[in-house]
Amino acid sequence: MNRSPLQITENQLTSSGKGEMHHFELFPGIECSHTQFFSKEIALEHEPLANVLEINHCRKGSIGWDMRDGMSVYLGPGDLDIHTMDCCAVSAMSLPLGYYEGITIAIDIERLERERIPFLSEAGIDMHALLRKLCPDRKPLALPASEEISHIFDPWYHVTDRLRVFHYKLKVLELILFLEELVPVKEKRLGRYYSGQADLIKEIHQLITDDLQQRYTIEELSRKYLVNTTTLKSVFKAVYGQPIGAYMKEYRIRRGMTLLRDTDKSIAEVALQVGYESQGNFTEAFKTLVHLSPSEYRSKHQNEKTTDRGIL
Repeated sequence: MNRSPLQITENQLTSSGKGEMHHFELFPGIECSHTQFFSKEIALEHEPLANVLEINHCRKGSIGWDMRDGMSVYLGPGDLDIHTMDCCAVSAMSLPLGYYEGITIAIDIERLERERIPFLSEAGIDMHALLRKLCPDRKPLALPASEEISHIFDPWYHVTDRLRVFHYKLKVLELILFLEELVPVKEKRLGRYYSGQADLIKEIHQLITDDLQQRYTIEELSRKYLVNTTTLKSVFKAVYGQPIGAYMKEYRIRRGMTLLRDTDKSIAEVALQVGYESQGNFTEAFKTLVHLSPSEYRSKHQNEKTTDRGIL
């Protein structure tokens, strides 16, 4: 009986949030899933399939895996991860931003050997050799967003239902051709980190977002958590998708947006609560991100609420 690596049962996956997985079998031995999750963490267990190649493309949000040997890999929008399914047989998946959308493709190398796809035979592609090239040490290969990856994956998310499976079949063959010509040693790679480093960065994130009126420098955080500044900056960017300064600026403004919508606090009070001593500095930063002043943003959402109440 042929196994289905991507069809996960409820007892294999545990999440405190919600999500959707739409599964498609494309060829004998090749299947894919379109996945959306709204959660902070997902625990997953499946059979350790050393000869099944799993490919993950992140469209939105971020996702990280704590894999075998204590390694962690994090993807942001446009990034690509390739690993064998023994790496992640018992894995904790983290969604640092609270949401994730992406495509997962599973390629069963042994089944493809038994049930050859004519296209791959004609192209002379040896899938066992491809697996050894991509994952020679049985560790994940993670590639940052690029035009080539975007060209392959962007259309996956916009195809009509009527042609979806046929479109996916064409694109997965295009993906295999891309991987066949890929030279991993020449490619820029995303960093792989020990899971303890990622856990430390999450602890730092908790500290700097709990009280936005308190600001920390990189050096202060480095001393407090006994981590060098280079590691702190690189792992934070890997986990949360932005340098720590840019991330916190956006986090403060988005928190300010929530307060402007949901409370009656003055703009000066909101500015102070999210860490700006000057209302003017808050307004300038707010307009840069939102393209409206705080007062314009509040007025816009108050008008929308009034309209909604009128409809009801």
